[in-house]
Amino acid sequence: MSQSGTLILIMTIAVLAPLLAYGAGRWLPVPLVIFEILLGIAVGPDALGWARPGEVVDALSQLGLSMLIFLAGYEIEFDKIRGDTLKRSVRAWLISLAVGLALACALSGWSYTKGVYIGTALTSTALGTVLPVLRDAGDLHSRFGSVLLAIGAVGEFGPIIAMALLLSGRSPAQSAAVLGVFAVITAGAVCWAMRPRPPWFARIIAKTLHSSGQFAVRLVVLLLALMLGASQALGVDVLLGAFAAGMIVRLVLHGAAPDSAHEVVAKVEAMGFGFLVPIFFVVTGIEFDLKALLDGGRALVLLPVFLALFLLVRGVPVYALAPRDLGVRDRRALTLFASTALPLVVAITTIGVADGVLPTDEAAALVGAAMVSVLVFPLIGLKLRAADGEPALPQGPRQGAETW
Repeated sequence: MSQSGTLILIMTIAVLAPLLAYGAGRWLPVPLVIFEILLGIAVGPDALGWARPGEVVDALSQLGLSMLIFLAGYEIEFDKIRGDTLKRSVRAWLISLAVGLALACALSGWSYTKGVYIGTALTSTALGTVLPVLRDAGDLHSRFGSVLLAIGAVGEFGPIIAMALLLSGRSPAQSAAVLGVFAVITAGAVCWAMRPRPPWFARIIAKTLHSSGQFAVRLVVLLLALMLGASQALGVDVLLGAFAAGMIVRLVLHGAAPDSAHEVVAKVEAMGFGFLVPIFFVVTGIEFDLKALLDGGRALVLLPVFLALFLLVRGVPVYALAPRDLGVRDRRALTLFASTALPLVVAITTIGVADGVLPTDEAAALVGAAMVSVLVFPLIGLKLRAADGEPALPQGPRQGAETW
């Protein structure tokens, strides 16, 4: 199939996936990303063989990955996750990283590079996936929700930092120095973002918001491009640049134009979740090594192993260091929510396969385990909360299912 035909097929899947998610939501809250990946697998070379990515589709997919991480950075509200809860979240993640790297290196035959890819993927938390589930259950603004927000934020930010530090190909000292330079650049951008803006800045945002000018949207894209450019120039993973751009944009919009911020972000989300991000997830499905799983070899054995490792590596430290004001059932539910992973797992395995370090069968097993975690862990977590007298399971179709 030609590149234009493949792109048309991908966008057809992007339209079909929300309809399937809406229909399934009447009985079971299935994240939209699951349908995008599964339909991508169905049309890929290991199934129907209708789609094969090329240069154009691959370029759009990489833009989708950058937009995905950018929106993840924008989602995190650091002002709401301070104090003891944040400290516990950071300590739990650092333990997860140490355990994850050790187990992943052992599982990889003591291959350091492959171990880093797998180990960092095991420490991630799909914050953008679990937040809509909590929102629908009326639990997002509870004490449990605030703790999960802190844990999820660290579970998104931490793996990106670890990837930039451990996979740069430099010595630890050089990597730290380069990250320090990037941190200085980011801090400078943050200081600029927090400076008071003249009144005309907010006025031009509001005035062009519904015109062809779209000043705010263009500014957001420029900031994203600048941070991606800075990360590439320094040899830092572009995921870090995209994530930092998301945080900077939040500061700029909420500081300079708080009345227009939500509408501006809605437009950026429409561009991301309406076009670029679905391409990334569908292409992930198309490139998924389904044959390796169906052959019943190592990949099929690794899938349940990775699923168990998500709980062991990410969940157990969270359970051990959860705030003591949470009950046993809440801590168990927190363990399950924290162990839910997918978007960053897909991003990390995509980079690992592209670099020729991670075999496609192992990447397929890791992504498959992450997909199972998204389908199973949040539902069990909600049932634990409901059994403890907390908000019940959400009814009807999920709202906000477009998030990751």
